[in-house]
Amino acid sequence: MYNLSRLKTVAAVAIFLATSALSTTAASAKPFNPFEALFAPQQQQQPVTAPAYANPQDDGGELRRQIVNYRTNEAPGTVIIDTANTYLYLVMPGGKAMRYGIGVGREGFTWSGVKAIERKAEWPDWTPPPEMIHRQPYLPRFVAGGPSNPLGARAMYLSGSMYRIHGTNAPETIGEHVSSGCIRLVNEDVIDLYNRVHVGAKVVVLPGARRAATEANSVN
Repeated sequence: MYNLSRLKTVAAVAIFLATSALSTTAASAKPFNPFEALFAPQQQQQPVTAPAYANPQDDGGELRRQIVNYRTNEAPGTVIIDTANTYLYLVMPGGKAMRYGIGVGREGFTWSGVKAIERKAEWPDWTPPPEMIHRQPYLPRFVAGGPSNPLGARAMYLSGSMYRIHGTNAPETIGEHVSSGCIRLVNEDVIDLYNRVHVGAKVVVLPGARRAATEANSVN
């Protein structure tokens, strides 16, 4: 009996020592540091490419981007801007167009005519033109490109003018007459448009008092 008890004790001690050795080895490989969680670097987040919609897309309203029936004599790839109704149409084949909700020039700053996209820029810098600084002298003289830039994620510059089709960091202004003549889209829409149009594309800006050539009569 004595020998059996002694053997059980020796076996228990051996198991304890073996378990302790394994724990010590693991701890030596990565010793516990109670402050590690406090000072560990945060996981790197993916860079923001465009702010989320604030209103026009999420509510499923007429200002959201959508394909519509649209009859026009303009060739596919042409941009038609209906300032009166705050829509921009990108003409597609088969009597269709991609329609975007836009913000346009406020009273006294609307304009019409035919232009072309002469260049494109991603996350453009913003340098307010002298005319704008004269009206609003408090404006900064330069804003580097980025999510806080008034031009938003993309800009398409219109030939022979200071006007642009650009994004905005104020999506609540879509559907409003608020700009100094430029055409603004929410960032997700301006990225979509930027990827579809090319330099040299024709841009038709309709007179403010005239509706678009044909109102969309159905949505895909």
